[in-house]
Amino acid sequence: MTAEQSDDDMTALAKGGRQNFFGFVLRLLARLPFLFIAGRLYGPEELGIFASALVVVELVALVCAMGEKRGLAQRLTDGEDAHPANLVYDGMLLALVFASLAAVFFWFVPAPLFPSGQYTELDRLVVLAIPGYALTEIVLAAQAYRYDIATTVRARAVVEPWTISIMAGVFWFIPATQESGLALAYLASIYAGLFTGLWSFFRSYGPPRGWRIEPAYIARMTARALPLATADAIEWGTRRLDIFILGLFAAPSAVGVYYIAQQVASLPQKLKTSFEPILGPVITKNLKTKNYEAIAKQVCQVGFWIIAMQAGIALALGVPGEAVMGLVGPEFVGGTGALAFLLAAEVVAATAVVSEAVLIYVARVKNLWISISTIVLQGVLTVVLIEAMVAGGYGEPYKAAAAAIALALALGTASLVKAVLLSKILGHTINNFRWALVYAAAPAVLVGWLATRLPEWAELAFGVPAILLVYGLVIWHRGFGPEDRVLFKRHRETEAEVEG
Repeated sequence: MTAEQSDDDMTALAKGGRQNFFGFVLRLLARLPFLFIAGRLYGPEELGIFASALVVVELVALVCAMGEKRGLAQRLTDGEDAHPANLVYDGMLLALVFASLAAVFFWFVPAPLFPSGQYTELDRLVVLAIPGYALTEIVLAAQAYRYDIATTVRARAVVEPWTISIMAGVFWFIPATQESGLALAYLASIYAGLFTGLWSFFRSYGPPRGWRIEPAYIARMTARALPLATADAIEWGTRRLDIFILGLFAAPSAVGVYYIAQQVASLPQKLKTSFEPILGPVITKNLKTKNYEAIAKQVCQVGFWIIAMQAGIALALGVPGEAVMGLVGPEFVGGTGALAFLLAAEVVAATAVVSEAVLIYVARVKNLWISISTIVLQGVLTVVLIEAMVAGGYGEPYKAAAAAIALALALGTASLVKAVLLSKILGHTINNFRWALVYAAAPAVLVGWLATRLPEWAELAFGVPAILLVYGLVIWHRGFGPEDRVLFKRHRETEAEVEG
């Protein structure tokens, strides 16, 4: 691969990053109304019941997607003789079959969705989200393969969050749906996102051509996808296992508070997951030519971009954490400690995510075992730390903080192990850390601490932007070189080259 081709790859990554950063801002603006509505209208207990069901629904849907969120890029790259639309429809068919079977099962056996036994007949309709979620993953992955990140931004950052925010409010004001408003709003948001993705997909790929269902190929595809699907499920499960275990040791209201903290902390997480669709096609093309040096450079580059952005957002949301949680409702302030550790967990997890983006192609079985070990470690640490809080006589907020600490420790360990493994395979060092992160964080924390002396409304209105401004200025001048600043440049000619 020539230097020019490598630059084109980095330009493509930067373009996708810019679009997804814009999507993050939109998602933030849309998520805040939902958190406010869910916290103020429905309360912690209803949120806890909703969160428990969501854990199972999204986990099962991700498994039913058969790893196509990241595996589709390799199938499209290798399948030069097949029409691209046919390959995508194979994945969609397989996902639809498995997801439909799962939805039917959980309709008749709802206990795993609602372990407390508290649910209505309308709540059970949430199982219909399983096929919609799985198909959305595949459609957006197909668009990302063609560097169409705008569709992902529209679906995930505009349509889905605004739909759930608006419909949660609408259903609460309808007496017949008030008790099930969160589940119904979530269901509406999933299918609104799916239709948004399908609109672009049909225009881009069109109908299948000479498509035939070949059982032998589908069977091979399923067997090949199982390790990747399991790794996807485990990676996602590390963000939900804490809710499941916490539900065994704490009251539903405590789970609801933790869920809100997790939703706030998941905002910076979207920055790293949003790079995955554009990173996959670039990596698979370089793997085909065995250009390991370029892959290592791209992983380090993207990893630093993600950590730099996540750290700034984590500081802006974490330092004034009490005010952020209090915005949802006064009963949620107890989750501030959990919020701080959850935000830290997202930062330390960035290296694992970008390393795994390559490992799923070059060492998928080893990556799977590391992922399994990570979730086992998280489970053990969560139980041990929560039990320690119970033995010490600490209340519900400390149990939530213990679950968040366990997540941060497990993800930090996974990042270290996966980076070392990838370094050995590529023959090049994988390191996303730069000292500029520390130099930028120090003054940002000081500004944030001063902001906490202000009234709560001023702390949010002026403190959060001030933290981001100070952090951004330092990281720009001390941490970003010319190769980093391409992320924030928009040159029509280079973007035209990438699109062409």
